[in-house]
Amino acid sequence: MSTLHRRAFIAAATATLFAPRASAQAPAGPYTRAPLPYAFNALEPHIDAKTMEIHSGRHHEAYVTNMNGFAKDGPEWSKKSITEVLANLNALPEAIRTGVRNNLGGHANHTMFWQIMAANGGKPEGDVLAAIDRDLGGVEKMMTDFNASGLRVFGSGWTFITVAKDGKLAIVNKPNQDTPIMDGQMVLLGNDVWEHAYYLNYQNRRADYLKAWWNVVNWKAVGARFAAAKAGTLAL
Repeated sequence: MSTLHRRAFIAAATATLFAPRASAQAPAGPYTRAPLPYAFNALEPHIDAKTMEIHSGRHHEAYVTNMNGFAKDGPEWSKKSITEVLANLNALPEAIRTGVRNNLGGHANHTMFWQIMAANGGKPEGDVLAAIDRDLGGVEKMMTDFNASGLRVFGSGWTFITVAKDGKLAIVNKPNQDTPIMDGQMVLLGNDVWEHAYYLNYQNRRADYLKAWWNVVNWKAVGARFAAAKAGTLAL
């Protein structure tokens, strides 16, 4: 086995080993993972097909499976919207609060993540471009600051651009599968900086991944999210 193939094998095995584990029999319930809106290889060369397959089909699926397990014992709160549950975690029984935080947060984050990417993402325009210019110093500065913020995440987490009720944008980091929704904020977009999101292709080169990711940001979808945020209808 060549050195290159050996490294690829080790990386794939590591991604599988550290994928979150669902129970052997996935319980049915109120939470579902929508199919990706594109093929696994649609975002190549920036995000490889194997990463997309593992990331969505194992990691995200495990969060959904685990949430349906929690929901079996909480029919009263599991009927509420995902946003409402995440914004009121302290209302949940203490025994399941951390589990719901991690798994429902992971479900919300990944649902958003798949939606704001596309093979030909275009460029920001219209109202969202005006907001980026106003609040984040323009597109180039936004990307530079966002990437720098992503590099500051120690271990696993996410970098987000949030939208306040008045439409103001800000860059924030969250650890693990936390989301700004937990703080009553709305998410315009976010990038997953857990190693499972990029390690097969980029290994420890998170900076390269962050830079490449902008090539697959779906700015039409982001613009629609900004419009929904201003209208108060943005869900995740």
